[in-house]
Amino acid sequence: MKTQNLFKMSLLAAATASVLSGCSIEIGSDDDDEPAPSQPEVTELSFAEISVPLSLDAQQQVRASGEVVVNGQIQSIGYRKIMATAYEDQVTGEKFGLSKDYMDDPITFEDGSDYICNGTNAGVGSGLDFNSILQKNDKLYMVSQFECQAGSIYVQELAQDEYGHLSPVEGTLQHVSQKNEFGGWVHCAGQTTPWQSHLGSEEYEPSGDLTVGDDGKTGNFYYDAVAPYWKGDLTMSNPYYYGWTPEVEINDKSEAEYTKHYSMGRFAHELAYVMPDNRTVYLSDDGTNGGFYMFIADQEKDLSAGTLYAAKWVQKSKENYGTADLEWVNLGHASNAEIRAEVAKKPHLSDIFDFVDPDENDQCATGYTSISTSAYHECVKLKDINQDSVVDAADEKIASRLETRRFAAYKGATTEFRKEEGITYNAKDGKLYLAMSEVSRGMEDGSSRETGGYNHIRVDANACGVVYELDVMPDSNIGSDYIAKNMRGLVAGVPFAYADGDVYAGNSCDVNSIASPDNVSYLEDSNTLIIGEDTSKHVNNMIWSYDLDSGKLTRIYTAPLDAETTSPFWYKDINGFGYLTAVAQHPEGRESDMESEIGYVGPFRFNVEMDK
Repeated sequence: MKTQNLFKMSLLAAATASVLSGCSIEIGSDDDDEPAPSQPEVTELSFAEISVPLSLDAQQQVRASGEVVVNGQIQSIGYRKIMATAYEDQVTGEKFGLSKDYMDDPITFEDGSDYICNGTNAGVGSGLDFNSILQKNDKLYMVSQFECQAGSIYVQELAQDEYGHLSPVEGTLQHVSQKNEFGGWVHCAGQTTPWQSHLGSEEYEPSGDLTVGDDGKTGNFYYDAVAPYWKGDLTMSNPYYYGWTPEVEINDKSEAEYTKHYSMGRFAHELAYVMPDNRTVYLSDDGTNGGFYMFIADQEKDLSAGTLYAAKWVQKSKENYGTADLEWVNLGHASNAEIRAEVAKKPHLSDIFDFVDPDENDQCATGYTSISTSAYHECVKLKDINQDSVVDAADEKIASRLETRRFAAYKGATTEFRKEEGITYNAKDGKLYLAMSEVSRGMEDGSSRETGGYNHIRVDANACGVVYELDVMPDSNIGSDYIAKNMRGLVAGVPFAYADGDVYAGNSCDVNSIASPDNVSYLEDSNTLIIGEDTSKHVNNMIWSYDLDSGKLTRIYTAPLDAETTSPFWYKDINGFGYLTAVAQHPEGRESDMESEIGYVGPFRFNVEMDK
């Protein structure tokens, strides 16, 4: 194997400091004993690159880099599985990924077998997705969320041995009930928050215009798939129950406490990412013609109330897949309690907006606003939702959370982003990174998908996707030190047609570059950005290390055939060891058990001389 992507140390005096420790460097003062302000250590790091898997055996395995150079020292790393779906705890009797209903009873298929959310059986959904590792009560807990329509969450205690290897502790696997918040739905990406909680997501919110017919169904395949959660009775459900941001915290009694944050808006949540102030949160909206959002909580470490904003793209150039300034459109303040009360009323879309068809020239009637969102061109007018005889701020508050994407467009924000995925932050350089799995449709200049919209984004398409970079800085008007001010393309996939018979035939994006970037993770205080894929354009999905100085990409992980690499996430220091976690989701082509699995690349060592 070869090593590459060696980073420059910006602080030579830190060369002998803790490996990947992030410890502060105190510079002495001549005239007093007070320490000078500390500066972060910058880590010099490089991975050994792995090859593109070509043999069937290699294509059906999880493969990862076996070596990393950290501050000039070689360390042996590798991939280790923690656990896979259907793992059964012999003490608690729980099964990892088993979906349960609103009474917390196990859901079964028609043949009586367990409804395991693994993405390869008869269930509707993709399988295991994000996993948080939480350090609480002098223990390690893994909170795992599952991307099925009946979306489940589990918590598992982990053991860490002297070499840093992680494993499940028998007798600790527990299902996290969501029944007090209407159940869970398509849990996608997430984050371990700075206060050691699990912040999740509910992706692809169901349309608010669905109604249950005489046959007990709505006709929407994906929403109807949530019926088993309600023991087959969809009239007990409502589309507005889903599309929110859930959080799981471990209390002092080691119990899981579950909350849905209705204050943060409802849309196709891919990821909610908390910034270092513990108040500013960026929110990505997956799908076609989505928005990009920011939430400012009233209080630190408390997401139950705050102000929601939507980005407006002000284009400067179409080069490099777009350069733009960002303006933030204020969508108003709300609390969980206020919005949950509205959700509990089981509203319908027609309670929130009035709609008329555009005329033959695609124009809207007087009094109606022309918008283009994931529902495409609509002429909308806000209704008197709370029926107090006037359309006022109270109605706007409800609409801003229950129909966030439509309301953002109604207020003039940009709803043209396509396949908006992961978010991560580089505090050292003040940069936010946002993955766009595909640049197309609403992002293209003059796209038919934008009829009736603003055409804010006018760039060239790239089916292989782009990771964007955003400068973050203080804004006294908004009241946060972490406001993204602009956006530009950083690294892009490269469409490439391999000829029949070529060893890389079947790949439609260059195998030496990214394809459909999904979730991203910045390795703190280094120049390494991790980029995972969710793609059909590479035969095997890959995870990359990207050198922010040189622009080089290094392939460090490949998933089995048909498996997505979900939610790579960096844990810098867990009791002296570092981990890059990743999930191989729905590995349908693998010859083994075809279960989704969570594992990690590592462990990275901190001040220990071990190589096992």
